[in-house]
Amino acid sequence: MSPEEEFERERPHLISVAYRMLGSRAEAEDVVQEAWLRFDKARRVGDINDLRGWLTTVVGRLSLDVLKSARVRREAYPGQWLPEPVVTRLDDPAERVTQRTEVGLALLVVLEKLTPEQRVSLVLHDAFAVPYEEIAEVLHTTVTAARQHASRGRRAVADDRARHNADLPEQRRVLEAFLAAANSGDTQALAAVLAPDVVSIGDGGGFVNAGSRAILGADKVARFWIGIMGNRFHGMTDMTMTPVLVNGDLGLHVQGAYPDGRGFRSVFVLAIADGRVTAVYHQLNPEKLGSVDDV
Repeated sequence: MSPEEEFERERPHLISVAYRMLGSRAEAEDVVQEAWLRFDKARRVGDINDLRGWLTTVVGRLSLDVLKSARVRREAYPGQWLPEPVVTRLDDPAERVTQRTEVGLALLVVLEKLTPEQRVSLVLHDAFAVPYEEIAEVLHTTVTAARQHASRGRRAVADDRARHNADLPEQRRVLEAFLAAANSGDTQALAAVLAPDVVSIGDGGGFVNAGSRAILGADKVARFWIGIMGNRFHGMTDMTMTPVLVNGDLGLHVQGAYPDGRGFRSVFVLAIADGRVTAVYHQLNPEKLGSVDDV
């Protein structure tokens, strides 16, 4: 097997590692391409005994650098920030595999709140079983410090992550109830589908008005989404709502056009626990909807 073939065999794994670190498919692909350049150089001067392990730590080190620079960029980000979703067809024969392997938006949202060191340590150890000794080398720190970074990240995720434990059939039932209530204009009916502490987050990236702050609480979220359904969506022509998988969970791809000819598309997905919506993630930033083109 050629070096190129060996690397391509590892590419899906490396994309998965980098995406969990960065929450951006585009940035993940850039990191993996840089990992290829480093691999190509390293293999010319010596043997690499454990290719996957070597590449995983390289991707971790490169992702750490990106995270440190991204923190500055995201402080100046217009409005709220959501990860770039991975959108796939609902009828894809690989649906079951996709649902098992993709990391949900609810987790990616809270990972964004961790320090770069906490995120790298937590992802490498808990998701990919990288030993703390190797994580310490990635972070240029001690094994004890690497453990502490992962432990603090783990606690932050447990405390702040939106509850989400619904399987696909329950997701379908709750999504249908959410849409029916929102389209009815009945605030109380929609609020009944929502958890009391539900949060709604929209990311327009400065291109689309998505609100500057998260919306908290069942009543406020219900009024907001009834307004969206009644104003933004119903003002469109040729509007479609297509069920899709968003990071392995059931979501909708919304597409249409305004009367003035401007196009519109977005992706939204719900976090659901105990039959109620705990979070609504609405991605409207066109720069983060690249994976929709492949659906």
